[in-house]
Amino acid sequence: MMGLIRMKPSSTHMESLCRLLLQAKDATELERLLEDLLTPQEREALAERWQIIQALAEGRTHREIAKSLKTSVATVGRGSRVVQFGKIDWKQKLA
Repeated sequence: MMGLIRMKPSSTHMESLCRLLLQAKDATELERLLEDLLTPQEREALAERWQIIQALAEGRTHREIAKSLKTSVATVGRGSRVVQFGKIDWKQKLA
């Protein structure tokens, strides 16, 4: 019996997904798309990452964020790397 071959999504797939998400007419429709595409755990992780990025941009400490979100300092650290080394300027984006 042959196993499934896991293929990494190509940039074409990512571009197609981004175009789909941009077609949402409002936040409610976008939320429905995300509910269909992501598991509840993936949606929670994405929302948590967003809260971390916002809190970091406000200047809150890793420990403050971890305590308020009831998550680990390591999880906040991963979000911090996004703010520091991400592909966009998060501090400017959230200003």
